[in-house]
Order: sequence, then structure tokens, then C-alpha cells
Amino acid sequence: MDRAPGTPRPRTRRIATWSAAGALALAVAGLAATPAAAADVNNARNAGFESGLADWTCTAGSGTTVSSPVHSGAAALKATPAGQDNAQCTQTVAVKPNSTYTLSAWVQGGYAYLGVTGTGTTDVSTWTPDTASWKQLSTSFTTGGSTTSVTLYTHGWYGQAAYYADDVSVYGPDGGSSGDPAPTVPSAPAGLAVSGTTSSSVSLSWSAVPGATGYDVYRDGTKVTAVTGTSATVAGLSAATSYSFQVTATNSAGESAKSAAVTGTTATSGTGGGGGTLPKHAVTGYWQNFNNGAKVQKLSDVPSAYDIIAVAFADATSTPGAVSFSLDSAGLGGYTTDQFKADVKAKQAAGKKVIISIGGQNGTVSVSDTASANNFASSVYSLMQTYGFDGVDIDLENGLNATYMTQALRSLSAKAGPSLIITMAPQTIDMQSTSNSYFQTALNIKDILTVVNMQYYNSGSMLGCDGKVYSQGSVDFLTALACIQLQGGLSPSQVGLGLPASTSAAGSGYVSPTVVDNALDCLAKGTNCGTFKPSRTYPDLRGAMTWSTNWDATSNNAWSNSVGTHVHALG
Repeated sequence: MDRAPGTPRPRTRRIATWSAAGALALAVAGLAATPAAAADVNNARNAGFESGLADWTCTAGSGTTVSSPVHSGAAALKATPAGQDNAQCTQTVAVKPNSTYTLSAWVQGGYAYLGVTGTGTTDVSTWTPDTASWKQLSTSFTTGGSTTSVTLYTHGWYGQAAYYADDVSVYGPDGGSSGDPAPTVPSAPAGLAVSGTTSSSVSLSWSAVPGATGYDVYRDGTKVTAVTGTSATVAGLSAATSYSFQVTATNSAGESAKSAAVTGTTATSGTGGGGGTLPKHAVTGYWQNFNNGAKVQKLSDVPSAYDIIAVAFADATSTPGAVSFSLDSAGLGGYTTDQFKADVKAKQAAGKKVIISIGGQNGTVSVSDTASANNFASSVYSLMQTYGFDGVDIDLENGLNATYMTQALRSLSAKAGPSLIITMAPQTIDMQSTSNSYFQTALNIKDILTVVNMQYYNSGSMLGCDGKVYSQGSVDFLTALACIQLQGGLSPSQVGLGLPASTSAAGSGYVSPTVVDNALDCLAKGTNCGTFKPSRTYPDLRGAMTWSTNWDATSNNAWSNSVGTHVHALG
């Protein structure tokens, strides 16, 4: 969300030019890595960049090695696109003719591509949108009858952020290039511990294992999930029940022995999580704890059309992952903390929910390990106790780690109980694919998630669920992008449409309240659609969100008077 009027989001997205190729690449990216045969080797050299850029060539000086972040070892590649250069790094790899190879790499950061050329058959590639945590790209290829070498490459995308790559591999028959040695089976994980519980889930964390590329989680001796990070949440459990958990480390060489077991006991069943006493269809509005030219409000001034009021924003502290909140009394005309707390209680007495929002356009809260996840949960819970907040809104626009944000929100849920409200406000690019960190986080906490109010503004053109490109500012843009979330695993009651309250509230993407109303009708009832019409209706669609109640008030509450009334009349 914008703290200053009319400030566009960073990072221009070049989506329209490669939508069809992107859809194909996403399908390729979903391929599982093929286990290497016993005699296979990694034919790539300096695959973990432990020797700097030796054996690699990067265009326009775009590549360097860094010590953090790394997937394993002490170094990783960082390559930064600039201008017309997409930061391509290549290596010539010796291979055998008429042989099949598995190509893989771990990537993080901006858009990242992995592929080979010169195979003598069909050249292959795979890619992923930006990701805040390490993700494995994998595909395979077969060499031609006279092929003795291929060109391995990674690259980013024009105008996008730097990408990181590590642990690149071309596994298959030894091509004679003296590539990196094949990995050995990793050791068993240590430090397994229960980091949080709810009535239906147990969250776990453990120490990283050198050489591991993933981890398998076992419940009572049966494998229940596989993850790439050092934490996991096992859901679908019975309330007030004890379970035994173990973890193993894996890589292409095999699976380690099981860790020592820990016992996790789920909480007693409550009244259900995520929604509390919210109405079936709800309106969310952000309330500004600062003066940026919009009408200054007390919390008591927010119209009754708003069911969830997100107080913007909590700020990062010097403790990693922790946040704090302090009322801007001077900027709000002398509004005192005691008045604010009383207004929170009054809104709750009227059936409203008041939550604290984390992030915004300038927010830089980083939850990137177990310690910072615990700090986040503890600090948010402290704010809930101090000010009476009903929950938290995640509006981090500068990166989100799905593994540890999931852990943080699970821990917060364990502290706050089943009445906790959790909302999220990702940008459109963050919900284009279930592989994106925001989408992953939403799915990871689906059982305790209230609503995702994606921001349909400051984004430019994006892909809809039908694979077509839509420009912001139309009914089609709202409905075709909401469809991705609805088909991607979120419940209709967890999907809301986030729009600016006025032309001053965002750099671009404002639409009239009528367009929002029509999009709601299209999704919920199949009426008032544009050229795109969903294959089914979603009568339980949660509703809509706006930035902000202050900009709405500046326009005489035109947005909430129209959209709020329409949302509550959906039935």
C-alpha cells in the first residue's frame, strides 16, 4: 500500500510479450527431478560456485558470487539484468551421444531461467517468477547421435531483479569433463523441535544438513510431506491428540536416516479459525496512521460499511522479524493512544474486526529464519494484547519467505487461538502462480486464513486464468485474475478484490465502484461479466478491499457507499 499519494509500485513487469511461452514454461517447471542412476555424475563444473566464476561466463559483467544467500556451501551466483542484458551465465558441458541427462539448479530472487542448447535433439529450458526462497528448477534432455557437448545457461529477465543460482547439475553418463563429484547421502537432521500447534496442525523446525536438497517429514512413521526448507507444518490432525514426528534429509544420492523423534500435541478444538464473527461477505479498508494528503481520520470516523479495518502500518524494529506500532498522534491532529484503544473496542462492540497491517510499500520486515519467525509472532501477539487488535494483515511488497512466514503465522495462531484474523494483500504478480511465495504462504495457512485481498492496481498487464493477457482497469482484469486464486486452491470465502478508493490513492488501476460491483456480480452470480466469464460461479466470494478509508473519505465515501452496499447485498 502507498504511504505517499500516487506513488507507483517498483518493478515494471514485461508479461504480455511471453504469456504463451510462460504458460508452457510453467508446465515444464513442474516436472519432478529424475533420480540419477548409480553410475551417473554431475557433468557441470564448479556447480556450486565455490571457486567463484571459474568455468562460467556471464554477459556484460552481470555475474558475481556471493556468500549470502546460498543454497548450500559457501557461495552462490548472483546475476543482475541491466538494460537489454538479461544476465546470462553459460558453461560448456561435455556429454555422451544418445544419452539422457537431468538438468537442475536451485534459484532465488528475480525471474530465473535454466536451460541447455546444442543438444542435437530438442533444446530445453524451464523458469520461475521471482521467489523469496530457494526453489529447484528441473528438466531433462537427450543428446543426439554425434553430440559431445552442450551449452548450459542461466539467465534472468529484462528489467527484473537480480537472481541467485546454486547447486547446478547436469546428471547423466560421464562425458569426460571431470565435473563435480556426485553427492553422498546426507546425514540425519538434528535439532528437530515443535515450533507451534493449533487444534489441527503441528509446526516443526530443524537444523539444515550440509549437502541436502530437501527434507521428508514423517508422522508416526509414515511420510506425510516433503519440503526444501528447514520447517514444515503438518495439517489435517485431530484436536487434543499427540503425534510423533521425524525428519530425513534427501538429495539425488538418496535419503538419510530418520532424525530423533519429537512429540507434538494439538490444541483443544475451538470454534474454528480465520473468520470469527465476520459476515459471509465482508469489506476491508486500510486506515492510515499517517497524513499523506488524504483526509485524516480517527478510527471512530471509519464508516460502518467496513467489516475489517487494517491499521497501517506496524514497523520493523532492530530485532530481526519483530515489529512495533506507535500512533502518529501529531500527524493525526492530537489523536491519543487511549482514544485509539477505546475506538478499537467500540468498533469490535459494533461487530467489526480491527487488525494490524505489516509492511506497505516501504515496509521492510524480514522473516527469513526460525528466530525471526518467532520474533514476528511474539511481537504481533504483543501488539494484539496492547491495543486489542483481532489479528494481522500481511502486506509485504518487498519479498516474503513462504517457509518462515508460514511458520510465523502458525506460531501466532497457536498464541492467539481460533478467533485470529489473518488477511493478506499481495500484488497481482505475487498471485500469478501457486509457485510464488505469497500464493504458497496462503495455501500453507489455508485452514487459518481469513481472506486474500489482492491489489488490482499499480501492476500493468497480467495473465488471467485462461492464459490471456488483461490490462488493469476492466471487469475482465478483476475476474480473470481472481479466477487464478479460485482455481489455485483458495476457497471463495478467502478471495477479495482490492482496489483504490480514488484516483489519488494509487499510481494506476483505479476503476469506478460500478466496475468493482460488476466484477463481484460476475464472480458470485455469473452476471455483468465482460468478455471473460468464469466456468462456474462463486457465491461465497468474500468481498472487496480498498486503499484506503482515508482516501474514501476524501471522496465523500463514494467507494464504500457503493461497493460496501453491494458486497453486503450479495446474499
